[in-house]
Amino acid sequence: MTTLTGMGQRALGAVPALADLTDRVLFGEVWERDALNKRDRSLVTVACLVALCRDGQLPFHLQTALDHGVTRQELEEVVTHLAFYAGWPAAATAARLLGDLR
Repeated sequence: MTTLTGMGQRALGAVPALADLTDRVLFGEVWERDALNKRDRSLVTVACLVALCRDGQLPFHLQTALDHGVTRQELEEVVTHLAFYAGWPAAATAARLLGDLR
């Protein structure tokens, strides 16, 4: 399973306070809560990023979801399902980004 430790520093090191909050709070506290496992958190995160058209963060979280045990077929189904709830352009963008992971 992929560890998210240090991701803030690697991705956001140019803004130290944001990098610290990302590592310490988001990936340190939020992602480590027991109520949802990392696989489920990844599915929720991917769904939100697709729906909000956050294509800058989506590739990282698609790969993280795969690393956390979500299958490619499940990600494809999430993208297809969201086409009807989040809009076709959002799903088309996500489909392209998922295809880039191949």
